[in-house]
Amino acid sequence: MSELNPNAVRAALAAHPVPWLDRDLVSSGCVESVAVDGRKVGIDLCLGFPLRRGGDEMREAVRAALAGLDGIDAVEVRIRSEIQPREADPADPSALPGVRNVIAVSSGKGGVGKSTTAVNLALALADEGARVGVLDADLYGPSLPRMLGISGRPRSYDGKRFRPLMNYGLQAMSAGFLVDEEEPMIWRGSMVTQALEQLMRETEWQDLDYLVVDMPPGTGDVQLTLAQRVKVGGAVVVTTPQDIALLDATKGLKMFEKVGVPVLGIIENMGMHHCSHCGHEEHVFGEGGGLRMAEKYGIDFLGSLPLDIRIREQADSGMPTVVADPDGSLAAAYRRIARAVVARLSLRAVTASAAFPRISISDT
Repeated sequence: MSELNPNAVRAALAAHPVPWLDRDLVSSGCVESVAVDGRKVGIDLCLGFPLRRGGDEMREAVRAALAGLDGIDAVEVRIRSEIQPREADPADPSALPGVRNVIAVSSGKGGVGKSTTAVNLALALADEGARVGVLDADLYGPSLPRMLGISGRPRSYDGKRFRPLMNYGLQAMSAGFLVDEEEPMIWRGSMVTQALEQLMRETEWQDLDYLVVDMPPGTGDVQLTLAQRVKVGGAVVVTTPQDIALLDATKGLKMFEKVGVPVLGIIENMGMHHCSHCGHEEHVFGEGGGLRMAEKYGIDFLGSLPLDIRIREQADSGMPTVVADPDGSLAAAYRRIARAVVARLSLRAVTASAAFPRISISDT
C-alpha cells in the first residue's frame, strides 16, 4: 500500500474532472493546499466563481476523486470564491465602472427564449452568492421590466447617472423603464447605439461580479457596437434544436469569432417537452441539435433546458423560474448552466487574465 501524502492526493484530484469546470481542479489552478494528518485529508479550494448552493456537490466530487486512495477516514473540503478580475481599470475605456465581468447572452434569431434564459441565469448566479446585474440591450423589444416584475423609473442623484432598479437581488436597467410598455421605439440604428451606450455607461452599477447582457437577436448594429466598445468576458449562444434556429445560431457564433469575443458555450432551449397532463415526452423542435452544433465547432455544450409551460408562465408573471420555484428541477437546470458559464469564464481569467475580448453593446 502506497503511503498517503499530499502528492498522492493531488494526483488523484488531477485524474478526475469535476462538475461545471469540465476539467480537474489541479490543472484549473483551484487547489490552494492539501494537508494530510494521519488518515485525515484537508483540502482548500479557491474557485473563480460563486458556489453557495453548489458547494456540497463539489465536495462530493472531491471525495469521489479520492475514493481510490487507501488509508483515508475523512476528507474535509473548504471552499472559497474569488471572482476575477477583481477590479476594472478606470483608465481602460472599454471597462464598465462597477462591473468585474460582462457576459453577453445572444441568439441568432428571436423566439428561442433568450431573454427568459438570460434573466434566469442572472438570478441563478445571484442565488449562488454573486452580485449580479442584468442589462436589457434589446431596445426595440425590452422585456426585462415585465419579467422581473419591476415598475417605475430609474432615479438620478446627480442629473448625469441612473441608479439601477432592483428586484430579487438583481440590479437591472432597461429602456423599458424609461418608456411606456406599449410605446414603440421608432429609432434609427445610430439612435439605438447611442441609447444603449448611455444605458451601459450612465448606469451606476454597484460593485457587480457579473453583468448579464440580454442581447437583441441577430448579428446587427448592436452586437458590433458591443464588441468594439465594452470589455466582455464572453458570450453564450442560446438556440433551440431546430435546424433553422441552428443555422441562425451559427451566424451568431461566427460573428463573435470575427469580433474577437470568446464564446463560452451553447445553451439548448426547448429541448424536450414533457406533457403536464399525460406525462408523454417529445422533442418538439428536434433532438440534440445544440450538442451537435457544439461538437461541430469545438465549443462547450452548457446544457439543455426543456419546453415547459411553467417557464413561460413564471416569466410572464414577473417571477421567473429560479425565484418562483427555487428548489424545483427547472431552477436546478438553470443553476447548473449558470455555474458552467461562470466556471468557464473563470478559467479564461486564469489563463488569459491580461486581455478580455471586447464586445460592443448596441441594440437592434
